Amino acid sequence: MTRPRTLPRPKAAPRTARPRTPGTRAPLALGVPALLAIAFLLMPLCGILARTTWGDIGDHLTSPGVTEALRLSLLVSFWALGLSLLLGVPLAWLLARVSFPGKALVRSLVLLPMVLPPTVGGVALLMGFGRRGLLGPWLEDAFGLTLPFHTSGAVVAATFVSMPFLVISLEGTLAGLRPRYEETAASLGASPVRVFCTVTLPLVAPGLAAGAALTWARALGEFGATITFAGNLPGTTQTLPLEVYLLLQDSPEVATSVSLLLLVIAMAVLVALRGRWTGSTADRAARTRSVRLADTTGADALPDADTTGLTTPDAAPQSAPALAADAAPPAPESHWPLRAEVTGFTELTLDAGPGTTLAVVGPNGAGKTTLLRALLGLTPRAHAALRLGDTDVSALPPHRRGVAWVPQDGALFPHLSALTNTAYGLRAHGTPRAEARRTAQQWLNRLGVGHLAHRKPAQLSGGQAQRVALARALAARPRLLLLDEPLAALDQTTRAHVRHTLRRHLAGFGGVCLIVTHDPVEAVSLADRVLVLDGGRALQDAPPAEVTRHPRSPWVARMLGRNAWPGTATADGLGLDGGGQLIAADPLPDGTRALAIIAPEAVSVHLDRPAGSPRNVWPGTVREITSAGSRLRILVTSPKAPDLVAEVTPQAALDLGLADGAAVWTSVKATEVTLVGL
Repeated sequence: MTRPRTLPRPKAAPRTARPRTPGTRAPLALGVPALLAIAFLLMPLCGILARTTWGDIGDHLTSPGVTEALRLSLLVSFWALGLSLLLGVPLAWLLARVSFPGKALVRSLVLLPMVLPPTVGGVALLMGFGRRGLLGPWLEDAFGLTLPFHTSGAVVAATFVSMPFLVISLEGTLAGLRPRYEETAASLGASPVRVFCTVTLPLVAPGLAAGAALTWARALGEFGATITFAGNLPGTTQTLPLEVYLLLQDSPEVATSVSLLLLVIAMAVLVALRGRWTGSTADRAARTRSVRLADTTGADALPDADTTGLTTPDAAPQSAPALAADAAPPAPESHWPLRAEVTGFTELTLDAGPGTTLAVVGPNGAGKTTLLRALLGLTPRAHAALRLGDTDVSALPPHRRGVAWVPQDGALFPHLSALTNTAYGLRAHGTPRAEARRTAQQWLNRLGVGHLAHRKPAQLSGGQAQRVALARALAARPRLLLLDEPLAALDQTTRAHVRHTLRRHLAGFGGVCLIVTHDPVEAVSLADRVLVLDGGRALQDAPPAEVTRHPRSPWVARMLGRNAWPGTATADGLGLDGGGQLIAADPLPDGTRALAIIAPEAVSVHLDRPAGSPRNVWPGTVREITSAGSRLRILVTSPKAPDLVAEVTPQAALDLGLADGAAVWTSVKATEVTLVGL
């Protein structure tokens, strides 16, 4: 018997380092100075480590003088941190959120202690708060408070040099925070203080913690301003850095041990904050993973079609009746008609009865978002004289108007669950917690996401998040509901389901709903009226069927899939703005500005010039072929007419041999041209 040959096992490939990204290798001219800089910064630290007498370090750090200085340093640094939080957080918010004259000067004043020599800072403190300073005599006479040569003076000195770290760190975090979270909270009825405490601070907590840690570490190591302003009195103002200064003269070994302690504390703070202070991508990567996870949770066309892997222990599925997205909407408690006069960039008049849904459409820059923000009272570009029901709310702040806003991305508060998000507006209006949570759960159930009540926004798919945002807005019982492209980020299947859910629940809303959209299906299926804006002006305000038949805006006509050519009416039809003549069966009076509407299916495409009845015939070139359901849309350009879109069947396109660059003729019957006066 022949023994089978055993092939030698291939050697495992050696583990290699992660390949470098092309272009990341440092050139020698930069690499050498960089290494020298690292060595320069590392040498003093190595010197401390090398000179430390490790066997005596315990005795050095537990000596009475060192422990007393450490106790005082901790006392001073924590008091300085408290004062910095009390004064610096409002200052950071002011710099990040409010525009005012002299803002650049105020920011320079904040930065000044960071670049000022510490001893100069101490002299400045003496001139301001000393016994002969500007404020010192008044403090002593009124409160008996003398800051120099007192522990309180050490606190003031430490606060002066350390508070800028908190202000600058927090200002950057606040500036990077999207204001939509705070604006949405205000639209749900939360006062500015409540918004700051329940939304702003939780969202900037990482930046606040980083700034606070840096502030404390800087206060703990303060030396120059303290010794100049507060002196160096043992047990009173002699902090640990001042103790090191004295020990260098008498006991260098002890001074080295204490210096090592301060070094370890400072290094520990920086290492703990490396992801926030030095701009590490770790946190950003985690957030990216959360967003990616939310985007891949699968279709949620049905309420129970969610990824079970994301379910939290508290998120036990509800019973089937509680998940019914088609549950009957509640009867409206009250009715609030809308009357608004909007002036500024957007100028129009709105008048709608209770229960009306108004779709707002128009090109980018038409004034749609400005209109919503004017109704909310959030923009200086436009002002709305707004009356809801019998109440004039024009002069009221956003949180007292009763106007709820759902931004395009929902703006769910990321630190709150779906349930507490939905209950937020109720709590802002003073509803007891238990009742608010119960009502919020009912609204989530109505919208088919009740079983997701305990999930955070990062654990929700796009459709689920939009339904939670809608539930949150409706639960707040607003008098006016504003939806800014609520379905734009959803896929087609999810969009159809959420549209159906939204239509049913708007039927039970007793106020007026404005929906900004670019989707003609949403405008037709959800709205009772369509408001067309362009350049901040209303071009048309009519039922969807009327806007569909006779659009008065080229943009709306194209949004509806029509060809739209502007021009001036003539005896035979329309003189086009770009030159040329269009023949129409029903012309308007001469000189009337008008829009010619031509359906794509009314455009015929030929290989040769057609003969017979068509009176509008142009040569052209095929520039683009796209699919539109079971038909193809053909874009034809011509030197004698504007761009024209035709719809043909795939078989007709095959028979004609249509392809990009093909020469064709297009024709439109005069009876297929509709002229709409502008």
